[in-house]
Amino acid sequence: MGIYFDMDGTIADLYGVDDWLKKLRAEDASPYAEARPLVNLSRLARLLHKAQRNGYKVGVISWTSKNGSETYNAEVTVTKTKWLGKHLPSVKWDEIKIVAYGTPKSKLGSGILFDDEAPNRADWGESAFEPSQIFEILRSL
Repeated sequence: MGIYFDMDGTIADLYGVDDWLKKLRAEDASPYAEARPLVNLSRLARLLHKAQRNGYKVGVISWTSKNGSETYNAEVTVTKTKWLGKHLPSVKWDEIKIVAYGTPKSKLGSGILFDDEAPNRADWGESAFEPSQIFEILRSL
């Protein structure tokens, strides 16, 4: 079974970066690099290591920028992957899927999804949870 995380608004505070939307519309990927963590990453890493020892696969399913060019979205993918390496260096992700904005996440994985957007959770089904539930759910595994 998989455990998947959205990034923006779930584990990374993209929306807390000054002028994030203006920068994204200008195809500036810096907000993805500058985003602060939204959760205690040391605690998250420990729980993910435990989950992997118990047979779970861990991954990320996140979108590129809405209306971004192919070149910009490639830069966003690299930047998001670097963010994960910087902030969760001990986690060996089984999958990192940074896909076009709006791609149904339910088509890209199964198991548990943590996502801040209600439509993504609804599409995923009963194993999708809000970011506020990350530690409660991971502790129960």
